[in-house]
Amino acid sequence: MANQRTTAVPQVRTMARGEFQQFSLVPSDRLPAIVGDAVAVEFGRFIDQSESAIDFKQLFDILSAFALKLDFPWVGYCRLAYDQEIMEPAGDCPTIVLNYPDKWQERYVQMGFRRIDPIIKRSRRQACPFRWSEVYKDGKTTELERSILEEAATFGLRSGVSVPLHGPGGNFAVMSFVQPCCSETQNKTVTYLQSTALYYHLRVARFVELSGLDKVPNLSCREKECILWVAKGKSSWDIGAIIGISENTVNFHIKKVLKKLDTSSRTAAALRAASLGIIEL
Repeated sequence: MANQRTTAVPQVRTMARGEFQQFSLVPSDRLPAIVGDAVAVEFGRFIDQSESAIDFKQLFDILSAFALKLDFPWVGYCRLAYDQEIMEPAGDCPTIVLNYPDKWQERYVQMGFRRIDPIIKRSRRQACPFRWSEVYKDGKTTELERSILEEAATFGLRSGVSVPLHGPGGNFAVMSFVQPCCSETQNKTVTYLQSTALYYHLRVARFVELSGLDKVPNLSCREKECILWVAKGKSSWDIGAIIGISENTVNFHIKKVLKKLDTSSRTAAALRAASLGIIEL
């Protein structure tokens, strides 16, 4: 996943019949590297090591090592904004961190799969963790969305568990733990993955806070006034008449707000301003 746009219409590769059948979950004889009480011990070690992490890379390395012990060699973490766009990096804070196969990452970006990714779609409307098999079998999942999961399987990403991580203002993140085998992840393991994702997400937020990267943009009084009226549904002409300035001047202030809040539309800017506490609706 990457913050790139494309207008290409996805042309999804067709899976071989055997590969498609493998995607349907069949009980696996493979066991995680750790089982039983050992999982709790390793989870505690993950917490302790994460507390000592000095940067984002080290934190992700610790996360990946723990996930591998649960038989999930691939992990992906992505922070998204309320408007479905990937959030812009804040300083050294990454918006996407993953160790998926390089070829799949290239294919995903090239075909613009993020726009129709069923994992992101489900994460947007669900708070609980879910298995990829649940998305695949869901009647609401379209054939095009399902084909993305099928193609991911051809690159080795055959089953996974994703954890939505929702925050204020509609912003959210999603963390996925992925396996090369088709196995049904036990509920207890899913619970550990959820706790792991939440802790990682909170540590990232803490890094951002300590780095001073999460500061609220500074808007002038006039900019706040204009975006407040935008939030109330007023046009630029209406706003100009209300506060006694020209329509062009209103548009000038709104454009500055869009830039400061890193948004592409008036509505998105109004929503972001409200979520950051810049204006009160």
